[in-house]
Amino acid sequence: MKLYADLPGRRTTQLASDVLVVAWVALWAHLGRVVHDAVLGLAAPARRLESAGAGFGRSMGDASRTLHQVPVVGDQLHAPFDRAAATGTGIAGAGHDLVTAVAHLALVLGWATALVPILLVAGTWFVWRLRFARRARAAQRLVDSDADVDLFALRAMSRQPLPRLARVSDDPVGAWRSGDRQVIRALAAMELKEAGLRPPPLPVSQTGR
Repeated sequence: MKLYADLPGRRTTQLASDVLVVAWVALWAHLGRVVHDAVLGLAAPARRLESAGAGFGRSMGDASRTLHQVPVVGDQLHAPFDRAAATGTGIAGAGHDLVTAVAHLALVLGWATALVPILLVAGTWFVWRLRFARRARAAQRLVDSDADVDLFALRAMSRQPLPRLARVSDDPVGAWRSGDRQVIRALAAMELKEAGLRPPPLPVSQTGR
């Protein structure tokens, strides 16, 4: 697979786009991490609530067990502390659930912040590069000698805008029919440029003229 053009200008543009896409991905990955950490910081009060509830529940539980050992009245005295311990446990559970919810929200927002812009840009870049690679590979398979440029000259005459064709020749079709290699190569070069390729080298017999 051909990833980069032969033409220096096109190749430089491709390399620059690669660097920019990598920088874009790194930037939004960092911003996604920042958002994740910022939202996760909101769970601090919930953690304190969980810790306080758990501590209160343990204290009430210890007091209940101590009072339960008091002769005669122990059964009556420890019951309110059991209820208070259960309340503390419920508060700790609510705090834990809130911490879990905030952590989940932080994860979702962090990924969403990073992935949406990354996929938009990187996806477009990937499609663009894949199309170039497929087109360049197909063109490279079809052009390996000066005789093959006729195909691309014909393609240029059917696809290129008329003003561009006029800059090559006043009568590109007539030049092609008469076998004017200079015009044919100029037409083929226009088409090959879009695939990032140069026309194949001239035969030795023609370069010596």
